Amino acid sequence: MSLVKLTIDGQQVEVEKGTTIYKAAKKLGIDIPVLCYMDLHNMNIENKPGGCRICVVEVEGRRNLAPSCSTNVDEGMVVRTSSMRVINARRTVLEFILSDHPKDCLTCAKSGHCELQDLAVKLGVREIPYQDNAEMSTYKVDYSPSIIREMDKCVMCRRCETMCNDVQTVGALFAINRGFDAVVAPAFEMDLQKSTCTYCGQCVAVCPTGALTEVDNTPNVIRALADPNKKVVVQTAPAVRAALGEEFGMEAGTLVTGQMAAALRRLGFDYVFDTDFAADLTIMEEGTELLGRLNKFLAGDKEVKLPILTSCCPGWVNFFEAQFPDMLEIPSTARSPQQMFGAIAKTYFADKISVKREDLVVVSIMPCVAKKYESERDEFATNGNPDVDFAITTRELAHLIKQSNMDINTLPKEDFDSPMGESTGAGVIFGVTGGVIEAATRTAYEIHTGKTLEKVDFEQLRGLEGIRKAEVDFDGLKLNIGIAHGLGNARKLLEDIRSGKSEFHAIEIMACPGGCIGGGGQPLHHGDSTILKKRAEALYREDKGKAIRKSHENPHIQELYKNFLGEPMSDKAHHLLHTHYDSKKPEIRVKED
Repeated sequence: MSLVKLTIDGQQVEVEKGTTIYKAAKKLGIDIPVLCYMDLHNMNIENKPGGCRICVVEVEGRRNLAPSCSTNVDEGMVVRTSSMRVINARRTVLEFILSDHPKDCLTCAKSGHCELQDLAVKLGVREIPYQDNAEMSTYKVDYSPSIIREMDKCVMCRRCETMCNDVQTVGALFAINRGFDAVVAPAFEMDLQKSTCTYCGQCVAVCPTGALTEVDNTPNVIRALADPNKKVVVQTAPAVRAALGEEFGMEAGTLVTGQMAAALRRLGFDYVFDTDFAADLTIMEEGTELLGRLNKFLAGDKEVKLPILTSCCPGWVNFFEAQFPDMLEIPSTARSPQQMFGAIAKTYFADKISVKREDLVVVSIMPCVAKKYESERDEFATNGNPDVDFAITTRELAHLIKQSNMDINTLPKEDFDSPMGESTGAGVIFGVTGGVIEAATRTAYEIHTGKTLEKVDFEQLRGLEGIRKAEVDFDGLKLNIGIAHGLGNARKLLEDIRSGKSEFHAIEIMACPGGCIGGGGQPLHHGDSTILKKRAEALYREDKGKAIRKSHENPHIQELYKNFLGEPMSDKAHHLLHTHYDSKKPEIRVKED
């Protein structure tokens, strides 16, 4: 390893050759402001186009100022990060950026979390001197079921492009045009709904301004809660409880399960349920489907589709429908827990409380932006009435709680309502990469072998590596299991399947880094692997603390099958709890002159 010595603001530092000035300064505790720069620690990916020039510094012997995020250090280099020349340049650059930026900060969805706004405060910019008689950029706002694109607010940082293409390999966003017309948009200037966008929301999570935001469903939820003619039930996904506290100043990984239930009850929800219940239900269906395919394979059926792929993640479902439409028969047909919950809530539970389907409003609290799109898919509705009416993110729930003058820190711990609030530890770990397949393994092992699984923690299925593989012994039947999180990693496994190289019997795939804990609707973490690790550890702690840790042992799931569904994969269960997939490959339209 070759080391380089340099001086920054009068302090000497030694760093590895190839290090940028920005990182060398960071080692000394010197904070250089950035806008386009982004460091995704857990994926070893940096977005450092050096385009915005907010991070410029003065390098002795160099005539021009240097962008610190993309300029590597040299032996003996002398750098000044806060000279008056540097400060003046940063302020001028920021003033130019703001001169072509809308001034609707009071109503912008990113207000309070806007990095451009923070820079204006930090650099003391109070006037914008370049606006007289200037023509500002005007773009049509692009609305989709999950994401809103307001390109008037785009600062061309290209973080979203890095996430979409380098991390997720979705290919929905690209830099187009030049100069004042430069913007990040779907190819061929299509809107998101006609592109390959999966609505994973990772672009939203890294956008420094309000150019990319999630569709806000909280006004719809407020109206439903205020309607005396509606019964409103809520379900909360497992990953939410491990991250919601961060919005209230708590350390990452603080579990707020009980306080969250209390907050939801005080918001006025008639019933507060847990998506973990539906996760247990998913295991019953998906696990049975897995064993069914394996038994056919062992019996010599050459047509059976293996490996089976999990289907809980809507971002991942959107991905394979758009980019691998020739492989639609391989994933499990089981619906996601969100949609299974909605289907059971509007049939079984609605009957129990004698409420018409149309008068029951189902709200989901999800770590995921793609869940908004999923809830609007036509196949998840009956006579136009959706199984899940509204999906809101962890961030939206935090906003709703704060609007109601509540603080999670001061609320008592309360339990979920019964029966759809009762769950096992297996349901909890759905929120972290590897958790779905581990939960399925706990149940599938006992159903296949007829033996009790004494050790339920499958450590070999855990971790934050992008692609993992493990062998699980089902009492002589060796199962090869693959796990991927992040769609770029998923692509590698799918291409192996397509080419006939896959060695796996079952594969779990999650669209977002870390799984749902790193979802596009979670409190912003900017790829910090330590935050993701703490959230994962929180879910494993809750799993360990559960009295029941196998989905098939949940008594309320057993009662549901006995009194309503029949057996797993029965006709009724298949109708309510399974789905089909369609090709969503976009039609490429060349723009006419």
